[in-house]
Amino acid sequence: MTTNISTRLLYAFVALEETRHFTRAAERCHTSQPAFSAMIRKLEEAAGTRLFERDTRNVTLTPEGELFSEVARSLIAEFEAAFDDMADYVARRRGRVSIAALPSLAARALPAVIAQYRHLYPGVAVTLHDALSDQCLALLRQHKADLVLTAPGANFNEFESRVLGSDPFYLVCRRDHPLARRRRLKAADLAGQELIHLAKSSSVRQHVDILLRAIETVHSGFEVEHLATVAGLVEQGLGVSIVPELTLFQFRQLDLAAIPLDAHEQTRPILVVKRKDQALSIAAQAMLELIEKQIGPIGTRRQPPQR
Repeated sequence: MTTNISTRLLYAFVALEETRHFTRAAERCHTSQPAFSAMIRKLEEAAGTRLFERDTRNVTLTPEGELFSEVARSLIAEFEAAFDDMADYVARRRGRVSIAALPSLAARALPAVIAQYRHLYPGVAVTLHDALSDQCLALLRQHKADLVLTAPGANFNEFESRVLGSDPFYLVCRRDHPLARRRRLKAADLAGQELIHLAKSSSVRQHVDILLRAIETVHSGFEVEHLATVAGLVEQGLGVSIVPELTLFQFRQLDLAAIPLDAHEQTRPILVVKRKDQALSIAAQAMLELIEKQIGPIGTRRQPPQR
């Protein structure tokens, strides 16, 4: 059996139960008495029984009306709670947003954004996944992330993406290295240098390979997964490395030199990516706007590192 009872009929029932008077109940519901009486009849027809006893002087609940009162008030409470929850989500007092980002972004650029977001919207839960590009996109595909911050790569056609900023490259080396005295370098200046590489699966390595495709360099034999390992190898004089600006914090703690490559050389675009088939929630849209305001365009907000 399908019952079509509107919340308006439930509110009419409660108004009549509380006032025990058709005229006053109709006034509370902002309708005429004949229209209000018709609403009560419709409700009783849907319930299949009389809910009120009426005479010229009194309006009282029938035994069935007493039972229905509990149901009506429970339904109204659930309805109002649902809309209160929705109002909280719309006002960003509640909700959740999940971000997946490259480790370099997750470690440096995003924490300040998340801290500001939490200050603005303390009731919204924020989740951060730091992962390589393919893993970030997998989280987006699985609906475990709302937004991804990553570098360009394969498998982007199914998503909507736009450039957030550009991450320029730097040579990192020991301070006693001949190139450490240079203020700026061209890719050609790296000819003959012994390079320590990140793994081929990393977005950094893919862009460095493009940068050096016409340059004769020497492979140091080291091809590692983590920037901290690169820093340790460079510190020991086992080679130099080319890394994007966002990763330089990994090298400053060892007091290594970082020399920027000319702006017209290869840079690593940073993209913000979301699903095409689903609009962002209000909470996620607010996070995206803050990311674009605070991070983008990358490469123009920070001062060059000291050498």
